[in-house]
Amino acid sequence: MSVLVSANANANVDQKVLQYESFITDVLKRDLQKVSEQRDSIYEKISQYLQLKNTIKSLQESGSQRLKTEVDLGCNFYVQAEVEDSSRIFVAIGYGFFVEMNHDEALQFIDKKTSQLTAFTEQLTKDSAKIKANIRMVLEGLRELQGLSDLPEDSRDVL
Repeated sequence: MSVLVSANANANVDQKVLQYESFITDVLKRDLQKVSEQRDSIYEKISQYLQLKNTIKSLQESGSQRLKTEVDLGCNFYVQAEVEDSSRIFVAIGYGFFVEMNHDEALQFIDKKTSQLTAFTEQLTKDSAKIKANIRMVLEGLRELQGLSDLPEDSRDVL
């Protein structure tokens, strides 16, 4: 009778191990991937705003109103463009909306927007750390369920 109970307990443990493993792969790792992708896209936006900030500052330093540039029409197809008066520019503020601003207004907006986006990336980094901690906790629970010894220190940083 004890053999039957032991076999039943092992099957139950195996089933729990499979559930936890699928939870890690289906939920936690997917969430971690989403948070990382979201954080990367925000870093890209910050980069674009900082690039615009540098361009505006170089326009201010040159003092010239006239600007020659290349415009991407899509699919890396560029055409030359000439701007007669670059004292006012259109800045993307989000959700597909653009606002016409002078250089000082644009620089002020860029500073606010990048600080806001940086705060959001910090929150996403914290969320990522929490998800990694949850993955680590579930892996430790799996290790205990299976009766395995501790992982070596060098293999713990695989996440």
